[in-house]
Amino acid sequence: QVQLVESRGGLVQAGGSLRLSCVATGRTLSTYAMGWFRQAPGKEREFVAAISASGGSTGYVDSVKGRFTISRDNGKNTVYLQMNSLKPEDTAVYYCAAAPYEESWYNKAHQYVYWGQGTQVTVSS
Repeated sequence: QVQLVESRGGLVQAGGSLRLSCVATGRTLSTYAMGWFRQAPGKEREFVAAISASGGSTGYVDSVKGRFTISRDNGKNTVYLQMNSLKPEDTAVYYCAAAPYEESWYNKAHQYVYWGQGTQVTVSS
């Protein structure tokens, strides 16, 4: 069993930056692809970014490309999401998730078996 705990999000002005972290306990993350998803009020959960188990490949939804960066430190069992140039439309609850595959990164929620509790990110205009 893997428990995922996201760092506290927060309130930030448009154009600002925020870094989320997600720490895993219970099992090493080095054999899991990791992802970040988000859910805004009244909307479905959407894929944001993902990274392969080794960290060698990453993927992003088009709306965050060039602004967000996903990274991981397997020695610390932690995955990060650096968010720059934030926009009001980035406001959502952000979730980290773990998928039990090593080969690549994945953008479908059903591919992930462990989820964090979510953290609120609010971007004011």
